[in-house]
Amino acid sequence: MGVRELSPTSPAGKWLGFVAAVWVQAISGNNYTFSNYSDALKSLMALTQLELNNLSVAKDVGKAFGILAGLASDRLPTPVILLIGSVEGFIGYGVQWLVVSQRIRPLPYWQMSIFLCMGGNSTTWMNTAILVTCMRNFRKNRGPVSGILKGYVGLSTAIFTDLCTALFSDSPSKFLLMLAIIPAVVCLGAIIFLREVPPTTTPAQEEQESKYFNVFNFVAVIIALYLLAFDTTGSHGRVLSVLFASGLLLLLASPLSVPLYSAYQNWTRSGSNSNPDVEGQVQEPLLVQESKPEPEPEQIKPEVDTTRVETGDVVETNYRKPVIGEDHTIFEAFQTLDFWILFISFLCGVGTGLAVMNNMGQMGLALGYVDVSMFVSLTSIFGFFGRIGSGSVSEYFLKKAGTPRPLWNAASQILMAVGYIVLAIALPGSLYIGSIVVGICYGVRLAVTVPTASELFGLKYYGLIYNILILNLPLGSFLFSGLLAGLLYDSQATTTADGGNTCVGAHCYRLVFVIMALACVVGFGLDVLLAIRTKSLYSKIHASKKSRKSGENQKKSIKG
Repeated sequence: MGVRELSPTSPAGKWLGFVAAVWVQAISGNNYTFSNYSDALKSLMALTQLELNNLSVAKDVGKAFGILAGLASDRLPTPVILLIGSVEGFIGYGVQWLVVSQRIRPLPYWQMSIFLCMGGNSTTWMNTAILVTCMRNFRKNRGPVSGILKGYVGLSTAIFTDLCTALFSDSPSKFLLMLAIIPAVVCLGAIIFLREVPPTTTPAQEEQESKYFNVFNFVAVIIALYLLAFDTTGSHGRVLSVLFASGLLLLLASPLSVPLYSAYQNWTRSGSNSNPDVEGQVQEPLLVQESKPEPEPEQIKPEVDTTRVETGDVVETNYRKPVIGEDHTIFEAFQTLDFWILFISFLCGVGTGLAVMNNMGQMGLALGYVDVSMFVSLTSIFGFFGRIGSGSVSEYFLKKAGTPRPLWNAASQILMAVGYIVLAIALPGSLYIGSIVVGICYGVRLAVTVPTASELFGLKYYGLIYNILILNLPLGSFLFSGLLAGLLYDSQATTTADGGNTCVGAHCYRLVFVIMALACVVGFGLDVLLAIRTKSLYSKIHASKKSRKSGENQKKSIKG
């Protein structure tokens, strides 16, 4: 087995690139870890809760500049986009580390806001490079791709938190040092392997992809359970913690088995007289030349209007606007009602979820918990289950019955509303239940929206459309975390001796949870409406997948 089998354009190289993408996603969720060091910033800078929440908004505002990453994704190669993200993250989190470790004096508030913004923006470059490239490489399995990649983003919070707890005794400064160094190193490694390559063209190849994605799903679930076991078994000694960290790194390396197996399969067939297909499906040369992939409804280009205007020797052709399911520019997408339904429903889900993540430290303290790392990890791990489960489940029901993906978003919204009601009641253990429910539903919302946007508006300008939707993160953070949670918390808090403020008791966030539950009910209604409006599109996608599968089975029966 040589270098040729693992080149970026080979079948094994394609999977090696996906492994690199998984690793980048496993370290790119640093934007969700603010609760792990927010209390240190609040103390060092003598901030009120509103000021601290506005700092958390600043990191989310960084995602608003993801538009730049979206524009760049259509013009720059994947390695350049990854390089920009890695450098920006190193600077943004590096300066925060200098402050929290007290190597430098706390910077003015506006300067700290800029560096938090840089840290938040760095992830948009990483995520854009990964998602756009992988959605194009594996366009016939968008649900699993989105679920796996977004699932690892969800796990990244727990990965960082548990590694820091195991190795550095839960030190906020060392945690920030990890956030600065590790993503930069991993991105530099991914630059070597991740490339855009031609997608599969036959149902047989698509089925082979699905089998490999099952391996990635299995490994991801094992990692999630491994992290959960560490979080729920209490304190650990130094030796056990080091063993845990070593085991976690081995599990993160285990997806390499997929490209290595693929390379071995290609190598063993390299001497065969038959003409091997991309993933090992042997076909006769004439069939390979004659077979043409059928375009899926979501990839059909806008048709040319038959109306032609002749002026002298010039013939002008009028093009109609694309319909849902065809490639849209961002301005064409803006003109559709479906885009704004998706945008606002996304705001209701991710905006309220971010408010919980950003305020988890203060929510735990208000209810009498000294250490909130457990709740941060629970939200992260169950967010993973929501992401990876919804990606595969939504893909299965789309192929099986043409079920519109927005229905899964609707289900997550109503469940999230129930979670907020549980948190508002504040019974014993409600923070555990609320953390789990919010994590699952936030994960579903992210994982399902990614392929939904590509199916409604196409992949040609997907990088920019995706980043426009991600504007909901800073917008939702500002509305629900900066304004709603910050103002209502401060109205209940008392001033402390160091000039800050604090609130203890279930009343601190009760009204916040009630308002966020109502927002999720609104999101539920919008998602149901979008599912109704796009039912015909998903019926066409289902019919296309079914006909392609039937055609492949007929070819196999003829050859048999």
